[in-house]
Amino acid sequence: MTAEELYEFLRKTQEPKGYYFNRDREFVFQLLDSLLVNKDRYGYMCCPCRLAANDREWDRDINCPCVYRVPDVADYGSCYCGLYVSREWNEGKVPHLYVPERRPAEKAFGPAS
Repeated sequence: MTAEELYEFLRKTQEPKGYYFNRDREFVFQLLDSLLVNKDRYGYMCCPCRLAANDREWDRDINCPCVYRVPDVADYGSCYCGLYVSREWNEGKVPHLYVPERRPAEKAFGPAS
Protein backbone atom coordinates (compact mmCIF):
# COMPACT_ATOMS: atom_id res chain seq x y z
CA MET A 1 0.00 0.00 0.00
CA THR A 2 1.24 3.48 -0.80
CA ALA A 3 0.81 6.57 1.32
CA GLU A 4 -1.62 7.94 -1.27
CA GLU A 5 -3.75 4.77 -1.07
CA LEU A 6 -3.67 4.91 2.73
CA TYR A 7 -4.67 8.57 2.60
CA GLU A 8 -7.71 7.86 0.44
CA PHE A 9 -8.77 4.84 2.50
CA LEU A 10 -8.49 6.63 5.83
CA ARG A 11 -10.07 9.82 4.50
CA LYS A 12 -13.13 7.90 3.32
CA THR A 13 -13.48 5.99 6.58
CA GLN A 14 -12.62 8.74 9.08
CA GLU A 15 -14.24 11.89 7.68
CA PRO A 16 -17.77 10.50 8.17
CA LYS A 17 -16.81 10.09 11.85
CA GLY A 18 -15.78 13.76 12.07
CA TYR A 19 -12.01 13.24 11.86
CA TYR A 20 -10.13 15.05 9.12
CA PHE A 21 -6.53 15.07 8.04
CA ASN A 22 -4.48 18.07 9.01
CA ARG A 23 -4.62 20.65 6.23
CA ASP A 24 -0.81 20.51 5.96
CA ARG A 25 -0.66 17.79 3.29
CA GLU A 26 3.14 17.44 3.38
CA PHE A 27 3.01 16.86 7.15
CA VAL A 28 0.18 14.33 6.72
CA PHE A 29 2.13 12.34 4.14
CA GLN A 30 5.22 12.27 6.37
CA LEU A 31 3.08 10.70 9.09
CA LEU A 32 1.39 8.29 6.67
CA ASP A 33 4.79 7.19 5.38
CA SER A 34 5.85 6.60 8.99
CA LEU A 35 2.71 4.56 9.65
CA LEU A 36 3.59 2.37 6.69
CA VAL A 37 7.17 1.99 7.94
CA ASN A 38 5.78 0.87 11.31
CA LYS A 39 3.46 -1.57 9.59
CA ASP A 40 6.47 -3.11 7.82
CA ARG A 41 8.53 -3.04 11.00
CA TYR A 42 5.97 -4.32 13.52
CA GLY A 43 3.14 -5.74 11.46
CA TYR A 44 0.70 -3.03 12.59
CA MET A 45 0.38 0.70 12.10
CA CYS A 46 1.27 2.12 15.46
CA CYS A 47 1.52 5.81 16.13
CA PRO A 48 4.73 7.22 14.65
CA CYS A 49 4.89 9.82 17.42
CA ARG A 50 5.30 7.28 20.22
CA LEU A 51 7.69 4.46 21.04
CA ALA A 52 6.28 1.07 20.11
CA ALA A 53 7.13 -2.07 22.06
CA ASN A 54 6.83 -4.43 19.08
CA ASP A 55 4.06 -6.17 21.02
CA ARG A 56 0.68 -5.83 19.33
CA GLU A 57 -1.31 -6.33 22.53
CA TRP A 58 0.79 -3.88 24.55
CA ASP A 59 0.65 -1.32 21.75
CA ARG A 60 -3.08 -1.73 21.12
CA ASP A 61 -3.75 1.74 22.54
CA ILE A 62 -1.43 3.38 20.00
CA ASN A 63 -2.58 1.57 16.87
CA CYS A 64 -3.58 4.37 14.55
CA PRO A 65 -6.07 5.82 15.02
CA CYS A 66 -5.11 5.53 18.65
CA VAL A 67 -7.56 5.39 21.54
CA TYR A 68 -6.45 8.86 22.60
CA ARG A 69 -7.61 10.49 19.36
CA VAL A 70 -11.23 10.86 20.48
CA PRO A 71 -10.51 12.81 23.69
CA ASP A 72 -7.61 14.73 22.06
CA VAL A 73 -9.75 15.98 19.18
CA ALA A 74 -12.65 16.69 21.54
CA ASP A 75 -10.46 18.73 23.91
CA TYR A 76 -7.88 20.27 21.55
CA GLY A 77 -9.22 19.87 18.00
CA SER A 78 -6.21 17.73 17.12
CA CYS A 79 -4.77 14.37 18.04
CA TYR A 80 -1.36 14.15 19.72
CA CYS A 81 0.46 13.72 16.39
CA GLY A 82 -1.57 16.31 14.56
CA LEU A 83 -2.59 13.82 11.88
CA TYR A 84 -6.30 13.90 12.71
CA VAL A 85 -8.05 17.15 13.43
CA SER A 86 -11.54 18.55 13.63
CA ARG A 87 -13.02 20.55 10.79
CA GLU A 88 -12.94 23.60 13.06
CA TRP A 89 -9.22 23.12 13.71
CA ASN A 90 -8.50 23.03 9.98
CA GLU A 91 -10.63 26.14 9.48
CA GLY A 92 -8.74 28.02 12.21
CA LYS A 93 -11.86 28.35 14.38
CA VAL A 94 -10.17 26.75 17.39
CA PRO A 95 -6.70 27.56 18.71
CA HIS A 96 -3.87 25.24 17.75
CA LEU A 97 -2.69 24.26 21.19
CA TYR A 98 -0.12 21.74 22.36
CA VAL A 99 -1.79 18.36 22.89
CA PRO A 100 -0.37 16.70 26.00
CA GLU A 101 0.48 13.01 26.03
CA ARG A 102 -2.36 10.93 27.46
CA ARG A 103 -0.64 7.56 27.24
CA PRO A 104 0.30 6.39 30.73
CA ALA A 105 4.02 6.71 31.42
CA GLU A 106 4.30 3.00 32.27
CA LYS A 107 3.21 2.17 28.69
CA ALA A 108 6.01 4.30 27.20
CA PHE A 109 8.79 1.80 27.84
CA GLY A 110 7.14 -1.49 26.91
CA PRO A 111 6.07 -4.47 28.98
CA ALA A 112 8.30 -5.66 31.80
CA SER A 113 10.38 -8.66 30.85
